[in-house]
Parts: sequence; C-alpha cells; structure tokens
Amino acid sequence: MTAATWSLGGCIPTVPLVGADPADPNVPVAGVSYRSGIAPYTSMRPTAPSGWKEQNQRVTPTPKSEQ
Repeated sequence: MTAATWSLGGCIPTVPLVGADPADPNVPVAGVSYRSGIAPYTSMRPTAPSGWKEQNQRVTPTPKSEQ
C-alpha cells in the first residue's frame, strides 16, 4: 500500500492552478483565426532556357535621363 501511494504521489499536482479552470466551458477565450503556414509560396518550377542577354535587359534599371 505504501509503495502504491509513493508511486501515484508523483501524479498529483503540487501547485494549485492559477486563474480559470481550463476544463470550464463558460470561461471566455480569445477567438481563433487561421493563418496559412505556406501563404507566400510561389512555384519555382523549371522553365525552358533562354538567352542571358534578354534576361539581363529585363531586370536592369532604366537609365536616368541627363538634363
């Protein structure tokens, strides 16, 4: 009997709960919202090769006009 008491003694919480009882369904809680974990995903599938000169021309900044 003493061994059972000592072994089950570790399952009893020694610190009392602070605040509202989590099992009480009447306790007000914050609303739940959904946020996707992969929301900013963009597909990076391989494409057909193209010329490097055309690709560079598309991304270069436009030259400033001299005045």
